[in-house]
Amino acid sequence: MKLYDTLSRQLKEIEPQRPPAVTIYTCGPTVYDYPHIGNWFTFIRYDVLARTLKASGLQLKWVLNITDVGHLVSDADEGEDKLEKGARREGKSAWDVANLYTDYFLKGLERLNFTKPDLLPRATEHIDEQIELIKMLEEKGYTYKIDDGIYYDTAKFPQYADFARLDLDEQQAGARVEHNPQKRNPADFALWKFSPADHQRDMEWDSPWGKGFPGWHIECSAMIHKYFGDTVDIHSGGIDHLPVHHTNEIAQSEAVTGKPLAGYWMHTNHILVDDEKIAKSAGNGITLEDIESRSFSLEAFRLLVLQSHYRTQSKFSWEELEAARTRLQGYKKAADRQWQAQKNGKVSADDVEWAQEEIRLALQSDLNTPIALAKLDAFFGAVEAGGIRIEARQAYVNLLSFVDALLGLHVSDGTDISDEQKELIASREKARAAQDWSAADGDRQKLQEQGIEINDTEHGPIWYRAS
Repeated sequence: MKLYDTLSRQLKEIEPQRPPAVTIYTCGPTVYDYPHIGNWFTFIRYDVLARTLKASGLQLKWVLNITDVGHLVSDADEGEDKLEKGARREGKSAWDVANLYTDYFLKGLERLNFTKPDLLPRATEHIDEQIELIKMLEEKGYTYKIDDGIYYDTAKFPQYADFARLDLDEQQAGARVEHNPQKRNPADFALWKFSPADHQRDMEWDSPWGKGFPGWHIECSAMIHKYFGDTVDIHSGGIDHLPVHHTNEIAQSEAVTGKPLAGYWMHTNHILVDDEKIAKSAGNGITLEDIESRSFSLEAFRLLVLQSHYRTQSKFSWEELEAARTRLQGYKKAADRQWQAQKNGKVSADDVEWAQEEIRLALQSDLNTPIALAKLDAFFGAVEAGGIRIEARQAYVNLLSFVDALLGLHVSDGTDISDEQKELIASREKARAAQDWSAADGDRQKLQEQGIEINDTEHGPIWYRAS
C-alpha cells in the first residue's frame, strides 16, 4: 500500500516498523462544540485509511485523541481555552462541556459506521505524561519562562521550519506587539500556561512551574510517546495542523528523542460549502442533524465524502448530497441482484474477483476513493446489464461484504424477498404470458405496496427494493 507522505512530499510504500503491526495516531476533536461536516469529512478519511490498512493484511493499533483542555482560541497561544469559552457560552463547567461533546462525538462515530479506534485517550487523563515531557525539554534547554507560562524556544531546534516549509523571517517581520512581546520568537509556543491570578479555572493542575494547564501541542507528543514509544508509523491530521500543531509536535518530540516522530504524515485537505470555507459567520457550519433534518441518510453523506480524494479541496452542496443519495440507491439496487443469480447471467466469478481487486488497488494507491467508486460503478453497471451467473453468486456476495468493509457502507445489508413475494412475481409472469394485463398490474401493485419494484428485462423480471 502507498500513501502520500507530507514530510517527503512523495508517494511512499507503507513499511511499518514492526510488520504486520502498524501504528496510527490521529489528531482528534477539540470537544467544545458540535462538530461540523468539515470535521466529519476529515474523520471519515481516517476511517478509510484504517479500513484499507486492515484489508492490506496489516494489524492496526489506532489511537485517536480527545482534546478536552489546552486548545486556545488562537493556534498561536492567544485568547482563552476553547473549553473555557464553551463553558461560558453554555453556563456549564468546562468538565461538563467536555463530557457533553465527547459523548456526542463518540456517538457520531457510531452513527457514521466508523471502525472503532483501539484507544480514545483524553488530554485531561494524561497531565502527568505532559508534565514529564515538558521537564525533559527543560532539562535539555529548550524552554523558557515568561509571565503567562513555559514556552518552547524554537531557535534551539534548527530544523523547526522544515516540515511545513515555513518562512520564519517573514513571521518575525510580520509579528505584532500584541502577539505577546515577551516571546523570544514569533513561532515559540506554550508548553504550560499559568492559571490567571484573578480567578480560578475549571481545569487546572499543579506543576513544577505553578498551577496551570498544558498547551495544546504537548498532549499529542505525550500520548504518542506513551502508547507508541519514540516513533509512530503514521500520523494523521487536517492540513490546517501542518504549519503550527504538527510542526510543534515534531519540535517537542524530536528534541527529546532525537528520532522521527512519525514514519509517514497524512494530511486531509479542507472542504468548501457552496464554494465558501466553513465558518459560523457564514452560516454554513452544517451538522449531522442538519443533514438528517433534510431527510438524507448519514450513509449518503459518507458516500459523498468518498467521492473526492482526501488531498483535494473537497466541496459540499445539497445538490451533490442528492447525487450521492441517488448513487447509493443504485448500489443497493445492484446488491439486490445477489438473490437473483441467473443461468444465463453475463458476469462470471472471474469478473467479480477482477472488480474486487481493482477496487482494492485503487484504495491501496493513496486511498483513491473516487477511482474505487468509479470501478464499482462500472462493475455494477455490468451486473445491471447482464446479471450474475449462478456459479458467481458467492463471489458476488463476498464482493459486497468487501465493499462494506473497505468503504464503511451498508450495501450488503439487504435480505431476500419472501416466498409470498416471489409467488406474486411468478403470478405476474403467468398473467403477462396470458396477456392478462389487469392481473399483471394487480400483482405489480401488490408488490409496490410492499416496497418491491420490478424491472422487466430480456432475462426475465428483476426485483429491487424501492428507496
